[in-house]
Amino acid sequence: MKTLKIAIQKSGRLNEKSVELLKNCGLSFENYKSSLISSVSNFPLEILFLRDDDIPEYVQDGIADIGIVGENVIAETKVEVAYLQRLGFGKCKLKLAVPVNSNITAIEDLNGKAVATSYPVILEKFFNDNNIKADVKMISGSVEIAPGLGLSDAIFDIVSTGGTLKSNGLKPFADVMSSEAILIGRNGEEENPLIQELIQRIQSVLRAKETKYVVLNVEKKNLETVISLLPGVKSPSVVSLAEEGWVAIHTVIPEQDFWEKINSLRAAGAQGIVVMPIEKIIF
Repeated sequence: MKTLKIAIQKSGRLNEKSVELLKNCGLSFENYKSSLISSVSNFPLEILFLRDDDIPEYVQDGIADIGIVGENVIAETKVEVAYLQRLGFGKCKLKLAVPVNSNITAIEDLNGKAVATSYPVILEKFFNDNNIKADVKMISGSVEIAPGLGLSDAIFDIVSTGGTLKSNGLKPFADVMSSEAILIGRNGEEENPLIQELIQRIQSVLRAKETKYVVLNVEKKNLETVISLLPGVKSPSVVSLAEEGWVAIHTVIPEQDFWEKINSLRAAGAQGIVVMPIEKIIF
């Protein structure tokens, strides 16, 4: 059986979460911090540790079969790859920002202005789509300092919390793109059985992360009411308790739904509610 190759970021904001995801999928590998390639001992997979900018092209060219990379990097490199699975981490926004005392308040005000960025492809497309004629200046590194140095009137960059912008006297004023980590593959290779098996493992981990195992006690007379408030994977399991007239309900529920329903469950007679994490969910 051919060994699958997956490319992930060697260092940076997606590295730790990518490694964590693969390990949670039951993949066993070591020494990834000191090597560019790591073999998985219990699955036909090799992990390539690369610069994030190189990952989309490696996948497109077939050097790697699949990869984990930010959606913004895919858009910037303009490669042709298949989106296999959104991974839910590495979320950020790419925004336009200006100095706090700037009179630029709308994207139309950027006509004739200079905008510094490390993402010229994404920015130029945005400007073309909105008929903006601005001078896009490509800068590698700390884009936030460009206005303070007189290099630009505005910047376009990744924003996670906004703290970096604020510390440099900048304020965001327009969202251009939302991004998160994506599992990508080479076009036409999506049905590879090994890729499908890995996707299934990843999906089971992602579902478990957003879901909780809930156990609660309720009197039989309130059973139907409580069950109606608990949408599970299929239907809740009901187990009789030693105390006459009482049962325990076991179910799986999205965490957000549970916290929205907690008061209704208690009002319906649920007691002794226990919420536990789930490692994996496989349908």
